Amino acid sequence: MDLVIVDYKAGNVQSVQFALERLGVQATLSCDFETIKAADKVIFPGVGEASSAMAQLRARNLDKLLPTLEQPFFGVCLGMQLLCEHSEEGDTDLLGIIPLPVKRFETDLKVPHMGWNQLEKLQSPLFEGITEREYAYYVHSYYVPLSEYTIAQTSYPEPFSAALQYKNFYAAQFHPEKSGPAGSQILKNFLAL
Repeated sequence: MDLVIVDYKAGNVQSVQFALERLGVQATLSCDFETIKAADKVIFPGVGEASSAMAQLRARNLDKLLPTLEQPFFGVCLGMQLLCEHSEEGDTDLLGIIPLPVKRFETDLKVPHMGWNQLEKLQSPLFEGITEREYAYYVHSYYVPLSEYTIAQTSYPEPFSAALQYKNFYAAQFHPEKSGPAGSQILKNFLAL
């Protein structure tokens, strides 16, 4: 399998790469059009802030390429948010692949939301072998509301999308690469799609 991790200088690429290596899978880090287009599967990690991440994508013309991909695609954390239409973070237009907004938490709880939360209402082969209320690790200040594209949810304190699916685009707000055995299983499931 030819697996590519999109390297656009805004991702937690090393931790994702190490998690895949623990599964015995080698991935190529690349921001090259042809390499990404030719991949069997693509992983799109992200940490940081939406507007600077979008600037990095635009500088490499990846904002034009990524929406055209047809192979299984997995956005992680900020990588999930960037797939959406618009973020309240920096009033930023995103890739526009999934027709949803990204909103800032309005809560008395500590923001960023950081730590372990349970996954609920699992609705995808991405969660094969994962039990309801399994824990996953989160670090984020913005979220995607529940929608018809939500394939798992969690709460902080209100429910929001823990994972999304739209056509061939899968995405997780949590970090599977930091979520222990459950996260490893989710990565395995993505690789098996």
